Amino acid sequence: MTFTYDAAQDCLLDKTILITGASDGIGRVVAAEFCARGANVIALGRSQEKLEALFDEIEAASPGRIIIHPLDLSTATSEEFATLAGALAEQFDALDGLIHNAALLGARSPIEYYPDSDWDKLMQVNVTAPFKLTKALIPALLRSRDARVIFTSSSVGRVGRAYWGAYGVSKFALEGLMQTFAEEVGNISEISVMSFNPGGTRTAMRRDAYPAEDPMSQPTPESLLPLYLYLMSPSAKKHHGQALDARGFEG
Repeated sequence: MTFTYDAAQDCLLDKTILITGASDGIGRVVAAEFCARGANVIALGRSQEKLEALFDEIEAASPGRIIIHPLDLSTATSEEFATLAGALAEQFDALDGLIHNAALLGARSPIEYYPDSDWDKLMQVNVTAPFKLTKALIPALLRSRDARVIFTSSSVGRVGRAYWGAYGVSKFALEGLMQTFAEEVGNISEISVMSFNPGGTRTAMRRDAYPAEDPMSQPTPESLLPLYLYLMSPSAKKHHGQALDARGFEG
């Protein structure tokens, strides 16, 4: 059954939401949809060219709603995250949403042969960067009346699967980060924290992971938009600390 959510056109009016990995795939369509619903979106990605194309597209449809911030998470420093947090604080009263969408797939091979360099880079992007970015943005999240932090998970981060190496391990780590952060802020703030597994989706990463698969057999990123709108709604506060899956989701 496909999840449906009847959201008002201005359901995100003047909400401020930061999305990593916003230049491609799921992040890209979520950024566009959120801007169309009235949100101010900070789109973070490593490709300035792709971000500029996204900016042009959204600016034409939803003027003044999109800010792009090129940043390579594989090399980003704590100082760069602090600079981003400072710039955001100067422009907005609070941060109402943080969607950790960016990730690397990396090698898929037995642990015995897994490249050390792949492991180090992937852990930096998939685990360390979300940790440091969340840490830097906690003051802005605390100023929100209803903030949401969403860590993008995967089925291979819920149950271990052979040959998925650092990608699977990194998603397990994100689940732990989500649970720890949720426990820390649950009773002392208006921040709701959860993980979300979008499942197989028609993206470039999916094609890399399953090159023999017919891409048309997977749902589009656009099909997930009702879920992302719901997760940003007040109704989703009840999912604080939970690991959610797109497939079979009933709200």
